[in-house]
Amino acid sequence: MAALTPKLPRVAIGRDGLEVTTLIFGGAPIGGLFEAVEEDVARATLEAAWAVGVRAFDTAPHYGVGLSERRLGDFLADRPREEFVLCTKVGRLLVASEDDVAGVDEFHGTPRLARVRDYTRDGVLASLEASLKRLRVDRVDLALIHDAEEHERGALGQAYPALEELRAAGVVRAIGFGMNHAEALERFVRQTDLDCILIAGRCSLLDSTAAVSLLPECARRGVAALVGGVFGSGVLADPRPGARYNYAPASAGVIERAAQIRAVCDRYGVSLRAAAMRFPLRAPAVRAIVVGARSPQEIREDVSDFRASVPDALFDEIVDLGVAS
Repeated sequence: MAALTPKLPRVAIGRDGLEVTTLIFGGAPIGGLFEAVEEDVARATLEAAWAVGVRAFDTAPHYGVGLSERRLGDFLADRPREEFVLCTKVGRLLVASEDDVAGVDEFHGTPRLARVRDYTRDGVLASLEASLKRLRVDRVDLALIHDAEEHERGALGQAYPALEELRAAGVVRAIGFGMNHAEALERFVRQTDLDCILIAGRCSLLDSTAAVSLLPECARRGVAALVGGVFGSGVLADPRPGARYNYAPASAGVIERAAQIRAVCDRYGVSLRAAAMRFPLRAPAVRAIVVGARSPQEIREDVSDFRASVPDALFDEIVDLGVAS
């Protein structure tokens, strides 16, 4: 008898009952974030994610200039469409480039393409159309306006209305914004009718900025929050010299703060990774976390740690340390 696929809890986001697993696979690493990932390794990583019960996947044209979307589309092509939830983003169009693209925006091993910011209505429609081709699907479930903190006028005036129309027509089931700027994201929440947001790096053990007013505002308005960057780009998974924080090398002070948090976790017999993943889910508005992986071992460890029980007393001690900014 075949072993049953383990299940992760599902939670509803949006107005029509769309459900995601509480741990969502983040597609940036398989797009070559920080280092190139071979095709077979990317495929094996997605296979491992599916095997441990992940059924929601987040990607974007930005991630490896389409490489993440293509790899995800190739993998999901053999899976029943009703079994998974797919999220991608708009705000960047991909165009041919003659330049050396190695390492641009910290992505490696990517196609020779460049990103062009475009938050116009036509840009949104063109972006989604291209994403659907790379993803090999006829629809995505969730569409987010990506990194629009410096493009608020276009995002509010054209990109958001375009997504709103697509939602009304049933082309996408839920819409929102995704970025790592809590203040800008809060303005978007106040000025629009969103289903959800994705906030990266601002609801972690080292940076709880989103908890000040963004997440309470989401709770008041019934906007579901997804949280990415729970490991702070790596330092909250392994606080050692050379670790990254917010996409850059972590300072000695940040590494020390992360080490202090790990010491608390050690006293409770809980891994730092488990605490980092469970922490955002304490906020009432947060429905799920987005965690990227670049190898089968990483995603298996992520899900194992995610399933771990973390006592409230541990988080209370960490808060008392005052290490979060």
